Amino acid sequence: MVTWSGMAAAPDWLRGELIALTWCWRLTRRDGVTIGLTSHDRDLVIAGLPYRAAPGMKPSAIETSDSLDVQTMDIEGAIASDAIAAEDLDAGRWDGADLVLFVTDWTDPEAAPVVVARGSLGAVERHGTAFAAELQGVARMLDRPVCPATSPSCRAMLGDPACRVDLAPRTHARRVVAVDGRSVTLDSPVAAGAMAFGELVWLEGAACGLASPVVSEDGAVLTLAEMPPRLSALPLRVRLVEGCDKQLSTCRDRFANAVNFRGEAHLPGNDLLTRYPGG
Repeated sequence: MVTWSGMAAAPDWLRGELIALTWCWRLTRRDGVTIGLTSHDRDLVIAGLPYRAAPGMKPSAIETSDSLDVQTMDIEGAIASDAIAAEDLDAGRWDGADLVLFVTDWTDPEAAPVVVARGSLGAVERHGTAFAAELQGVARMLDRPVCPATSPSCRAMLGDPACRVDLAPRTHARRVVAVDGRSVTLDSPVAAGAMAFGELVWLEGAACGLASPVVSEDGAVLTLAEMPPRLSALPLRVRLVEGCDKQLSTCRDRFANAVNFRGEAHLPGNDLLTRYPGG
């Protein structure tokens, strides 16, 4: 069931006694891949984007309104090898994808659509040949804190606008020549101490485009937080981005960037209140 709060503004095709209505989804992954799906039994082309017939796709009940309440809904569908593949779901490629859900007249796809919901996909769960995902509405961003909490470590990400460290000279091209569990061996090491808390991005093979956080390093051997579900034959090209442990001493000594440190390393903590005089 879908309830529109602004039915007075509904297009003419939605006011008729007999409506040729179909659901449409436009999904845009974080890597820029965009697909269109429709619940109609035939493919449609809307604004130049093909919307593939996916009768198994369906949204849960949703009610839209003009309030600022955080709205969520669930979307269920079937896995299709040419649209939403099982290995892409398992790899997390669809997590956080932008989604626009709308209805249109399938007899005239270029007619003005009615947007029902927009937001981003939460974690996607797969159950055999089907998947389910929660759509998180844009109003959820209002739940974020309006100002950062104090912390002894830096709250910025290395290289972001708050940090301002130039990552260009700290980005390296290497090849992975061996894999053992979550450990990968590079064809040549990076500078000692540079890759801990950094990132490894796979540039080719089945895992192309996926990023793996680096937990620790030992010469040319990196230990990753997680491995992609599938890897192609080695060697594989990767891009390495150096990391930071977010400590003031590291920011000062390694990056000479203490002026942009986004933390309160010398602010007394709650343990100060529990100390006894002379303790």
